[in-house]
Amino acid sequence: MRKASLILSPLRNSINPLSDKAISHFKALIFAHHFHSDFSLGHLERDPASEPHLKPCKNHHGLLYNKGYKQFQRSPCRNMDTIASKAPSISSRQRKIKEKEVLEEEFEAATSTDEILRAFEAMESAFDEKDKRLGLSCLKVGQHLDSVGEDPETTLNYATRALEILEFDGKDSLLVAMALHLLGSVNYALKRFNDSLGYLNRANRILQELELESCDFDIKPVSHAVQLLLGNVKTAMGRREEALVNLCNSLRIKESIFEPNSRELGVANREVAEAYAAVLRFKEALPLCLKALEIHNELLGQNSVEVAHDRRLLGVIYCGLEEHQKALEQNEMAQRVLKNWGLSSDVVEAEIDAANIQIALGKHEQAIATLRGLVQQTKKESGTRAMVFIAMAKALCHQEKFADSKRCCEIASGILEKKEIEQPTKIAEAYTEIAMLYETMNEFETAISLLKRALAICEKIPQEQHSEASTSGRIGWLLLLTGKVQQAIPYLESAAERLKESFGPKHFGVGYIYNNLGAAYLELERPHSAAQMFALAKDVMDIALGPHHVDSIETCQNLANAYCAMGSYGLAMEFQQKVIDAWASHGPSARDEFSEAHRLLEQLKNKGKQSSEGAPIKALPLSNSSKVTHSKIMALSDLEVS
Repeated sequence: MRKASLILSPLRNSINPLSDKAISHFKALIFAHHFHSDFSLGHLERDPASEPHLKPCKNHHGLLYNKGYKQFQRSPCRNMDTIASKAPSISSRQRKIKEKEVLEEEFEAATSTDEILRAFEAMESAFDEKDKRLGLSCLKVGQHLDSVGEDPETTLNYATRALEILEFDGKDSLLVAMALHLLGSVNYALKRFNDSLGYLNRANRILQELELESCDFDIKPVSHAVQLLLGNVKTAMGRREEALVNLCNSLRIKESIFEPNSRELGVANREVAEAYAAVLRFKEALPLCLKALEIHNELLGQNSVEVAHDRRLLGVIYCGLEEHQKALEQNEMAQRVLKNWGLSSDVVEAEIDAANIQIALGKHEQAIATLRGLVQQTKKESGTRAMVFIAMAKALCHQEKFADSKRCCEIASGILEKKEIEQPTKIAEAYTEIAMLYETMNEFETAISLLKRALAICEKIPQEQHSEASTSGRIGWLLLLTGKVQQAIPYLESAAERLKESFGPKHFGVGYIYNNLGAAYLELERPHSAAQMFALAKDVMDIALGPHHVDSIETCQNLANAYCAMGSYGLAMEFQQKVIDAWASHGPSARDEFSEAHRLLEQLKNKGKQSSEGAPIKALPLSNSSKVTHSKIMALSDLEVS
């Protein structure tokens, strides 16, 4: 039996996700914008009957209002006017209204946390629990506490109370959306991501309705904050492809708020570029990063730190696009700026990046020389030194100096295991990189051990679900490669589910995992299950990579092999012909593959003639737009059982 070809998914982590500072970016703007509208505490509607009926006296007696004698205004008892003035009588109801106005003014004037809380407590005792003004004050207190990083549980109480009051009032959807956004932010801080997502989706629906109604108020600041936080929450849940939609929405809204080349837009473009690069979508990341560079260059000059950060990200993107020379140029320009600013730690990281680019360009000796210099600049037990040794191990591995490379890997691993609690995400990425070097040196058991350590770290971090998926998939692939097929299947199945959650069911990585699952089932002599997995893999790869991509062709070949193992030679020949046609499109460069595919087709024809095949087994649907339905999958599984 011809064994299925294994395909290793090229998934890896390139950069960290967006920073959490984006979460509260617009809070001040939202409140400043909103409290200057008709919903300001000082402008809430009141019952006309409750207004004080006091009118100022039109006769200015004596010196009371004389600017030359201000002290008499403060001390009316010293008024020398001989006309007796009668103090107007104020009812208790009017007095309470006045007191409430004073409390509102004091609350509005409060700036520090202590002042705001004291002013709120005073309001709380004077206002009815369902008073809209109290709800608005709860919202302001909650937003302030959230922005300064106070205890999230305390903030949650104010946010929940604000929502209850504002929903009870039922007159202002925008305020309700703001309260929901606050609840989303607090739950995000508490790592209750599902709750956060629920509140934010509700807020988003309200804002979409308001946009359709063409309300009198500009809802853009609130919409921006909601979209940005949705992006961060989905990133934290590992749903990065979905997060990109919200992050792009937030950028689009921000572009309509700020000046075209404002600094805020420069940072926003770079952050969305980082998000695209994190899911290996470098083509989409490139124009955004170039836009950020253009804005920062114009506003701050080419020697600014922001420009240096843009250039470092450009280096990552150009590496992803395999334009390594451009990446090196950007890195060198970034290093010059960082050195001028005295940012030594950033300079070291940029030099490590440069060494990795030199390795990609085949300049191994140059990279090693750079890295040897960096060893002297880093602390003995620092994470940065571990990264230097990993890069050096990579260069030595490329030179096939495996003993030296392993020694560097051991030094790096020894440092990293002491840092797992401090920097779990970076350590997991580093373990994965070292494991890949051991793979290259055919040290598969060591590689699997390191990957399992990385997986154990990723499983504890919700936002690393995509890393968990790719690590699990790699472990499964290595177990399959080393003949531990039964052990490989759970890792591959877990990887498929996590990848679908993170990137969607049609991501190319999902196709690679399905292909390897098919290979595992074929190895276990379960051809029906294998055909099911290969069919799913082909469906994904034809969409994600195109039917003529090398890996798509290999998957089609695997499917033909599975049908052959089932004894369904007619279907096997059908897919073998697809393989031949696909290799033919590659021209002379694929002459050997084309010849081998023809040989296999002739072999299938001979087997078909010799076979007394019974009722034909139906193939799974494989059109580019089709989806394999649950019933068809179950039917194929039933065939295997019978």
